[in-house]
Parts: sequence; structure tokens; C-alpha cells
Amino acid sequence: MEIGPGWPIWGAVVMGGVMRVSFKRADKLAIALCATLAASGVSLVALPALAADETTPVQTTSETVSKPAPSVLSTMTAPAFTHPVLASPRPLPRPYEIKMPKLRWKSQSKGPAWTRSAMKAVASHGQALVRTVPQDIDSWCPGYRSQDANGRAAFWSGLLSTLSYHESTWRETAVGGGGLWYGLVQIAPPTARLYKCQAGTGEALKNGEMNLSCAVRIMNRTVARDQVVSRGMRGVAADWGPFHSERKREDMRRWLAAQPFCRPMLTSSPIPVARPGSMAPPMPEIPVLPVIEAFADPRLEAPEIPLSRPF
Repeated sequence: MEIGPGWPIWGAVVMGGVMRVSFKRADKLAIALCATLAASGVSLVALPALAADETTPVQTTSETVSKPAPSVLSTMTAPAFTHPVLASPRPLPRPYEIKMPKLRWKSQSKGPAWTRSAMKAVASHGQALVRTVPQDIDSWCPGYRSQDANGRAAFWSGLLSTLSYHESTWRETAVGGGGLWYGLVQIAPPTARLYKCQAGTGEALKNGEMNLSCAVRIMNRTVARDQVVSRGMRGVAADWGPFHSERKREDMRRWLAAQPFCRPMLTSSPIPVARPGSMAPPMPEIPVLPVIEAFADPRLEAPEIPLSRPF
């Protein structure tokens, strides 16, 4: 078969013969594509149309098939995914972590557990404490107003840690008042039941974590009601005796005020004052002096210096 100038070659199937093609300027990319398709088992060879000056006779010893060739896309199949994606792989949310402060009972073996219990209690059923800014808070915790929720929770937990020292010297099984008050902060069972605490009996109140959780429930109501920590023996002082002792109250106040969570927080970056355009002081204005006649003397004038040497 012979093809003249301007004739496009759309496709040819070689049936056992040999096809020889020679061009003046062959498209290397098209030839490489044909070779790739032939190696993959596709019998269709698609070539672009040739220009008039690029076509030479093509001879073949086999029979040319005029049957329409199938589309290249029809011979290709989509790759099979062995593990289909059923959902977008989003990372799991991280649990909210509460930073645990070092409180006054840190020397006790159960101190860390008591700290976690108090902090979690404030974060769950002690939110009124965090939202409240008591009227006398500046004397107890100077930085309370600028603290975040974690810092404020640390203050109330720290208050329980120093209060429990004066109530029971950190003995969670302590019983006082002839069997009236129990646990770390000495809570009466009727009071615990009034505030719907989980620990409603004396034995249950001997559990340090349950005792502190109950204390948070009591403080959550009284501090929000009175808007003070201890002023006028209201707020927390309404239920706990050590606040009525000036010595014990001052000891608790001094310890709390010195803690990191009672320091004012930096809420904004200090922006420096804009610098002037020049760091040097302004230059004084130089007065214009009259010309002295002596400088007009040609003998005092500097010799003229040539700008360039003559060649």
C-alpha cells in the first residue's frame, strides 16, 4: 500500500508481515508511544497526520484490514483498588489536658491524686467558681483577674490544699467534733447530702478525692452567692472554721498569693514606642557668614586639579 503526501495514517494492523516506515523527520514522541502500546499488547497504532513534505511511500507485505479499529480507551481498564477509602482519614481530637499545679500538699503521697481530683471537680461542677471574680480576690490572688480558666481552677484547688492542712493536717480519715465532721476538709454528712454530693456518709467522706469533690460543690454555690472569698465571714468562710482565725487565714492568704497561678498574666505584647526617623539629635542650623575679602585673593585659591590625565 502506498500513501502519498498529505495522507494521514489512522491505523494499520499487521497480520504476520513486516511494515517498514521511513520519514524525513519522525515525531519521536509518537513513535515512543506506539512502541509502548505495542509492548502492552494493544494492536492499534495511532500516528498523527503527516505534512506533505514528511510523507514517503509505505509498503507492507501483509493484508491491510479496513475494519474500524477499536478506541484506545476501550482497551484500558481502571485500576482495581484492593483497599478502598471508606472515609476521610481525619485525626482524632486530642483530649483537653488540664495543667496540674504544685499545691501545698505536694509532699504527701496522695498529693498529686488530690490535685487532679480538685482540678477536675472545678472543671466539671465548679464552673461558677471560675466565672466569679470575688470582691476581695486581689488580697488572696493578685493575678486572678488576668488568669485563664486553668489558672483560676488552680487557685480554688490551692485554696483547698491549704485549707485541708488547717482542718485535718492532710489526713483524709480524720474525724472531728465527736463524729460530726469527716475527711480532708471536715465536711458533715448532712451538709454533703444538702449539696447533693456523691459522698453522703461519714465513711464516704473519708475518701480524699470524694471529699474534695464535695467541697467544690459547696464552694461553687457559696462563692457565687456572696461574691467573696472570706470578707465578712461569707463565701468560703461561711462553712469552714479556719477562716475565722486571723492567724490561719493570713497563713492561707500568704501562701496562695505567692504561687505562680496568682501572678498577673501578660495578656498582650508590649509594643515599643515608634522610633524617630533619625537616632541622632537634630543638627543646629549653620548661619551664613559674610564672605571675607581675603579669600578673594587669587594667591589663596586652591590650584585647579584636572579631572583626567591627558592621553
